[in-house]
Amino acid sequence: MKEVFVNSIGSVSVQKTFDTSGFLDDLVDYEGTSVKAVDPNYKDFIPPAAARRMAKGIKMSAVSSQNALKEAGLENVDAIIVGTGLGCLGESEKFVRDLLDNDEQYLTPTRFIQSSHNTVAGSIALDMGCKGYNFTYVHSNISFESSLWDAKLQLQNNEAENILVGAVDELVEHHVTTHQFIDHIKKEPVSMKQVLRSGTKGIVFGEGSHFFVMSNQKQASTYSKLIGMGIYNTLANSEVSHTIMAFLEKNGLCKEDLDGVILGNNGDVDYDTIYHDLETSIFKDIPQYVYKHLSGEYDTASGFGFWMANKILKTGKVPELIRWNDIKVTQPKRLLLYNQYRGKNHSLVVLEKC
Repeated sequence: MKEVFVNSIGSVSVQKTFDTSGFLDDLVDYEGTSVKAVDPNYKDFIPPAAARRMAKGIKMSAVSSQNALKEAGLENVDAIIVGTGLGCLGESEKFVRDLLDNDEQYLTPTRFIQSSHNTVAGSIALDMGCKGYNFTYVHSNISFESSLWDAKLQLQNNEAENILVGAVDELVEHHVTTHQFIDHIKKEPVSMKQVLRSGTKGIVFGEGSHFFVMSNQKQASTYSKLIGMGIYNTLANSEVSHTIMAFLEKNGLCKEDLDGVILGNNGDVDYDTIYHDLETSIFKDIPQYVYKHLSGEYDTASGFGFWMANKILKTGKVPELIRWNDIKVTQPKRLLLYNQYRGKNHSLVVLEKC
């Protein structure tokens, strides 16, 4: 089977990641229970008349996907695969509100058309004229990993050469309010620097769009090689460390082969204990990095972690604010990403510097 490479990246997030030349050089601080993405100048990527009719998720994805394609030197791809937890739920919310406010009359179809989960993948395909495989995974917090795995299988079996893989979720007011009510989102505002050590229940909700050109052909722009993946729906806390060690062994690795582990801590005191147990056991001698204090938590926040891992491997730089312990390594070559949400849907990804 062929090897799989990450040839380019693009991101719009709570941080200024749309600027592809930098790497968390100008951090955006916040204090709240939910935080919105930093908007690029959409006029540079989308005609203003079209942008006015687009949902937030579509606009973010237009920018991040265009940046990824440009860096890879491509105008088209063989397939587009997107992972999303909520899709364009904001447009669904607005459409239902219009139904009520206008007594089910004089409705324009735009919001209904843009309200489906596969709108992002379809919109990108229409813009570039891609008539290939087009698929959207809606698998909660492993939506991005499901998309990545699909692309990996196709590339390994030479069914495609270049695939655009994306992760997108937008912040929706009603969804935030509902999850605050059930204590999934923090009750009190918290700052970026404090969220992971807040000691309180719930998360800080965020949003973002992250796209990557995956290929079975290495090129000058290549960031990393995808070594292996694992997805596990349910694991007892006592099984997590054993599962990780078995995963590494299956991929011909041991924990000493890792130059760092990127953890999905999100500041929820009830579930970050899963990470804390690993931090003090199998990962205690390995550099540990975190990212959800920068991105916020959402179904495809692991896409931000994937973006960050690729930046680390390509630049050899590790920003101080993402370090979770005092162990340092110069020029990291192999990283493990581990994520879970509320004790379910555990995912593992290993990337290697090319």
